[in-house]
Amino acid sequence: MEKKLDISFDKSIPKILFENNLNVVFSTYQAGRLMMIGSSDGYNIHQTPVSYKKPMGIAVEENRIAIASFDEISFFTSNDHVIESSNLKKFDRMYLYRASYNTNTLDIHDIHFDKTGLWGVNTMFSCLCKFTLSSSFTPKWKPPFISEIAPEDRCHLNGLALENNAPKYVTALSSTNYKDGWRKDIMNTGIVMDVTTNEILCENLGMPHSPRIIDGELYFLESARGKLFKWNAKTKEKELVYNFKRFVRGIKHYKGILFIAFSKIRESSKSFQKVEVKENSTNAGFTIFDLRTKTPYGELLYNTTIDEIYDINIIEGCNKPGMVTKSNKNNKSIIVTPQNVYWKKVKEESNESKAV
Repeated sequence: MEKKLDISFDKSIPKILFENNLNVVFSTYQAGRLMMIGSSDGYNIHQTPVSYKKPMGIAVEENRIAIASFDEISFFTSNDHVIESSNLKKFDRMYLYRASYNTNTLDIHDIHFDKTGLWGVNTMFSCLCKFTLSSSFTPKWKPPFISEIAPEDRCHLNGLALENNAPKYVTALSSTNYKDGWRKDIMNTGIVMDVTTNEILCENLGMPHSPRIIDGELYFLESARGKLFKWNAKTKEKELVYNFKRFVRGIKHYKGILFIAFSKIRESSKSFQKVEVKENSTNAGFTIFDLRTKTPYGELLYNTTIDEIYDINIIEGCNKPGMVTKSNKNNKSIIVTPQNVYWKKVKEESNESKAV
């Protein structure tokens, strides 16, 4: 194991991943990596780092993955025939780079697939958007307190939950309507909104993130106070589910358990110095939490290198997936048809090469 990616973990982590045939994938913008975590025997952990420039939101659906990063969204699809036809058999699934969408610096946070494409939280322009080839983004909704769509990050819109393939809930760090207004008081200005009614459900929150609809109910994280909440639609109140007492951000639900990521608060991070859980936020990693019994199963910690995690997701049906990115040396060699996979050796063109 590389020292620069040194980890420690409870025995329950590899056991759960192996027995459920799952792989955890999370984004760390600070370390510039997409990390894939799994177990092939139920006792040990293997990790596959994929280099990315500021990776943020991760969308996983069936055989496809999308990753929002610094200035683009990358799309991948899996193809098991690639493993069978190559020297990549150490992996049990392979995701191939298919396309990139140039977003420029929109600061895209959460992303989710729907039936027709991809939804993104456009933090820079304080709106929800979709993507077409005709423009950098197509705005679809903005909070009613935002007077105009402008590149000013007015409220730091970040989290998104879909219901029936349409936006339902969002989180933001404030309801301010001026440039970088959210930075003024990050411990007390966060909100959760219902997109369909434009109603603010919760306010005065400390950096809310990761709204998720689980069994028809809304859950979200109050990151700066380390808490997981559920929204009670009848009482119109938030209910505390668990206090993790550390900076938590990123949720994925799977059959009654939650994979919840947490981050280390770095001394050099100006925005996070006022968070209440700073002293307890000394490592990045993730915990597996039983939503039925309201108890943690165990956790995985990074002792070095990785400090801040944004999003976490799971890949079902495999323990050790691989990924051929745009910059990977194999990317230009693999040709895929609906029935076959071909490997073609690519020769570097000389300056004297001519098109015919």
